Amino acid sequence: MNAQTNSPAQKEFSIHPATALGHVSLTVSSLENQLVFYQQALGFKLHWREGNRAGVGAGGADLLILTEEPNLKKYRGVTGLYHFAVLFPNRRELAIAVARLYELKYRNHPTDHIMTKTTYLDDPEGNGIELYCESPEDGTFIIEKNDFVTRRTDGTLSSGREPLDVEALFKNLKEDDRLDAPVPPETRVGHVHLHVRNVQEAVDFYHGIIGFDVMGMSSAFQAAFISAGGYHHHLGLNAWQGEGAPPPPADAAGLRHFTIDFPDQQALDEVIARVDAAGLPSNKTEGGLLLHDPSQNGVVLRMKS
Repeated sequence: MNAQTNSPAQKEFSIHPATALGHVSLTVSSLENQLVFYQQALGFKLHWREGNRAGVGAGGADLLILTEEPNLKKYRGVTGLYHFAVLFPNRRELAIAVARLYELKYRNHPTDHIMTKTTYLDDPEGNGIELYCESPEDGTFIIEKNDFVTRRTDGTLSSGREPLDVEALFKNLKEDDRLDAPVPPETRVGHVHLHVRNVQEAVDFYHGIIGFDVMGMSSAFQAAFISAGGYHHHLGLNAWQGEGAPPPPADAAGLRHFTIDFPDQQALDEVIARVDAAGLPSNKTEGGLLLHDPSQNGVVLRMKS
């Protein structure tokens, strides 16, 4: 399912600037174990549970939907989820999240991207997770002349992947902060980072058809960032599993789909019309319109709930 450059959908188009990401849907081997992890280690609330499925989040719309299936395997060298990123409203809430992981002695990797403060970890089944907050007052992290360039506000350069000063982060904690408290209601999915079989092909789909703006692309790093409304990235795309990597088999644990939330029906209809004009197969579901990118990553287009 390659995006055709001569498709009517290839006319210059920009997705509605208020477009954001909704929930991420994962197929898991053990629903029970995953629910324990996401509630205890990440502070998510259990929103609902029905049979082999459950939804968790910050108390509002689901941030994560888990579906248990038997006899699953974890595959390497395939397309799919690199990580999904949970965005906290400020440094204090990120500090609580990181302190919770430290208290549980759960392995994670605090990293300073300068314009964001973050930590990386895997859930018990190997799904990548990023926890982060914005820190644009500290500088920028961009792709410039085919390279990642990170500049602090004083003009000095950073690798953008330095260890985070956790001690400084923890200074944002207050004496009465509870590490077992649920995440705040403002918490949301900030971005999703995908393994794809070819970065340009993925950009042709997500930019050329869906309409996200390209914020940066590097052939040297085989990666691209795209977004709506000027955000640094709603989607990261990389070919780090290898050029031409296959999609995961049917018995793979991991990403089922992620959702793109549109602010109104007109914005959604515009993109659906472009999908139809490009001749891409899609299916109407209860959650929205399901389609797959050229690397077979599932995408659901829907109105914001």
